[in-house]
Amino acid sequence: MNILVVGSGAREHTLVWKLAQSEKADKIYAVPGNPGMAELAECIEGVSITDNAALVKLAQEKNVELAVVGPEVPLTNGAVDAFNAAGIKAFGPVQAAAEIEGSKSFSKNLMKKYNIPTAKYEVFTEAEAAKSYIRAEGAPIVIKADGLAAGKGVIVAMTLDEALGAIDEIMGDKAFGSAGSRVVVEEFMAGEEVSVLCFTDGKTILPMVPSQDHKRVFDNDQGPNTGGMGAYAPAPVGTPELLAQVQKEILEPTIKAMEAEGRLYKGCLYAGLMVTEQGPKVVEFNARFGDPETQVVLPLLESDLVEVMLACIDGRLAETEVKWSKGAAVCIVMAAGGYPKSYNKGDEITGLADVAADGSMVFHAGTSAKDGKIYTNGGRVLGVVSKADGIKEAVDKAYAGVAKISFKDAHFRHDIAHWALERLAK
Repeated sequence: MNILVVGSGAREHTLVWKLAQSEKADKIYAVPGNPGMAELAECIEGVSITDNAALVKLAQEKNVELAVVGPEVPLTNGAVDAFNAAGIKAFGPVQAAAEIEGSKSFSKNLMKKYNIPTAKYEVFTEAEAAKSYIRAEGAPIVIKADGLAAGKGVIVAMTLDEALGAIDEIMGDKAFGSAGSRVVVEEFMAGEEVSVLCFTDGKTILPMVPSQDHKRVFDNDQGPNTGGMGAYAPAPVGTPELLAQVQKEILEPTIKAMEAEGRLYKGCLYAGLMVTEQGPKVVEFNARFGDPETQVVLPLLESDLVEVMLACIDGRLAETEVKWSKGAAVCIVMAAGGYPKSYNKGDEITGLADVAADGSMVFHAGTSAKDGKIYTNGGRVLGVVSKADGIKEAVDKAYAGVAKISFKDAHFRHDIAHWALERLAK
């Protein structure tokens, strides 16, 4: 079948790479795609991923039978609804279901209503009311922009001044635009984070291999939050016992809650969890594959991704076996210097072919191509991914790959998977 992947980041590159391995995949199109995907898919520029009519028209022209919507913006904009209305199978939640990511207040209120474990919170539309609540609660405390903010709209404030400044930044300075017109203020949860991505057809929910993301830009979890500086899977904190508890107390109740609300959820549900002393609690839900978690989870998937996606769409997940390999995978994100604030674009990237020759994979996040050369074109530029029998071997292999790639002011963390390595060393 012909497949259309919507998006341009490393997550979509990984999806294209995995979909291309399926015997069912005949021709893959990516809109707009990126230079890394161009080796596996025909990239089509000039079509906005938020123009649903244009996406449907393109899919019809290319005889697409399966559309896979990667990013949150087209999902919350109703891209899946538009494909469905045109009779084209699409993987991802419909607009009403994607609100679980599109509005943090909706998500928190859903969890409160259905007793799904999460942090205590309040929602505010007025800055002074939010500040009064923060002064009463004290720090540390977490402030979140309600809407979509490309993974950066969360400030974990360790001091009162930082928390009050966060309200000024989000609501006063509009650092995240209209996404910050409403804020969610949450209690700070101590513990270890784990990401559990799941396949679901709205009734059955099957977790993927647990992974762990590194959000802060600098080593030792210092600096501002980013879209993610690296990830690894499986995360040792995600024990079989913990995953069974997550399935029973969080995942299944959430899918049932969405159905009860008339928002049947199909696609990939991302549960960002904190493992606290009281058990696992939801930090956030995303309505799609995580980035960079996808880059370490999908290389461990042994099953045919096209088959699994079709089972989700057709409501056949309960009778579909999803197999995972026993190894580990690690992703190191190479970012432009200055990210997540201002950064350069247009710097030449060298060494990509050397990494491929070593058996590692490079998924493009923010790149452009000209005259046969690859250039930086975003904050997160590349994800270098290695797979091995264990996490330590995968880490070493990934960093060896990073060492072969060069571009001006390249920045990456040197401690990806340090939590796992510390745990394994004990």
